[in-house]
Amino acid sequence: MAPQRPDRPEDPAAAGAQAPQGRVTWGFTASLDGFITGPEHDMAWLEACPPMDGEVVARLAEPVGVIISGRRGYDAAVAQAAERGELTSEAYGGAWDGVEIVLTHRPEELAGDPSVTALDVDVAEAIRRAHELADGKDVQIISADIARQALELDLVDELQIFSAPVMLGDGTRAFSVPGGRRIDWELVGPISGAEAGFGRRYRPRRTAGSGAAAGSSGAG
Repeated sequence: MAPQRPDRPEDPAAAGAQAPQGRVTWGFTASLDGFITGPEHDMAWLEACPPMDGEVVARLAEPVGVIISGRRGYDAAVAQAAERGELTSEAYGGAWDGVEIVLTHRPEELAGDPSVTALDVDVAEAIRRAHELADGKDVQIISADIARQALELDLVDELQIFSAPVMLGDGTRAFSVPGGRRIDWELVGPISGAEAGFGRRYRPRRTAGSGAAAGSSGAG
């Protein structure tokens, strides 16, 4: 049986019992051929993206209280720290300030990094804890695998996607499920100020009684 979805701000029953929760968003920039990282988690290609005004970046970062990332992405960021520019070394190019949760089966290995909170929990529990830490702000997922599992649990409220004018040929696909898995989205609208990067917001098309089977642990 799938775990119960956390109460959303629009849930009338929840509104009277507790402070509203923020959304769960999944945000990424994809190459024209559908990759969100290059081989070995290379992110240098993001420098080819049309630049966004600093006010736009700050506006996108402001609602986000907690970011959930995966271990592979964390390790790549550490390994490539000397090579990454301002755009790719920090979330939102340094404009964001909040809590980053890294899901990993080996949280003790990250104990020396005060900039992240390492957890060995499944995706549903990670999102529950993230909501607590976010204090009403949004929880944003930046890992493709974690987002895939959150989608299976019907825990994603919004997709924020940008397009980069490059093709990579290999790397991490934005969404990859062996045998295929269709998920329908409806357009909420363009992201104001991000038109050059084709910034768009989508929400899942949910039907009555929708809910997905439980996924596997998101720790890496």
